[in-house]
Order: sequence, then structure tokens, then C-alpha cells
Amino acid sequence: MNVLGPSLAPYIRSSRTLKKYVTPIAHWYADLMGYRKMGLKYDDLQVEESSQVQRALGRLTPRESYDRSYRFKVASDCDLHHKPLPKEQWSKPEDEEEERLTWDTMTVQRK
Repeated sequence: MNVLGPSLAPYIRSSRTLKKYVTPIAHWYADLMGYRKMGLKYDDLQVEESSQVQRALGRLTPRESYDRSYRFKVASDCDLHHKPLPKEQWSKPEDEEEERLTWDTMTVQRK
């Protein structure tokens, strides 16, 4: 169970047939949401009041924290002007998938 409630994602990922049919719909829906057109990543949309998200934000490096703040600033500016970013500045799904894979396979060690 994640912050937002129960999820079917693990079940869908485990089934090759379901994944084959659901993945294009998921990509279409992510494009429809429009957060990439404002330069945001999916992880920027998480509810910050959650204790798990607060703990994760505390683990960000100063550079990642700055980049996240900058993405929020750019998105606010886009919203204020009612215009998305130019297409070359949109966040790319490939970058998100690569970053998520890096974070998901990382091992955490206590000091």
C-alpha cells in the first residue's frame, strides 16, 4: 500500500499481458496530465505532508533539492503565464524511468 491507498501496479507489472495493454494507456494518461509540459517529474506531485515523503525529501542531496525547487518555480511561472514550456524543455519519461530504476535498486546502509 502506498501513500495514496491500495495499488494494482505490482499485479499489473507481474503480468506480461496486462502490462502490454496498460502501459500505452498509462503513457497516454501521463501526457494528458500535463505535468511534463511544465517541467515537473512524477515524484514532484507526491503529497508532501506524508511522513514517508518528508523522510525521502530529507535524504535528497542539496543539488537534487535545488533542482526540485527550481522545477516548482518554473512550473509556477508557466501556470502564471498560462503557457507550457517549449517542447525541448519538457521533462522526458525516459529520464524519469532511468532515475526511478536507480533509486529503486539502491541499497540503504546504516551509518
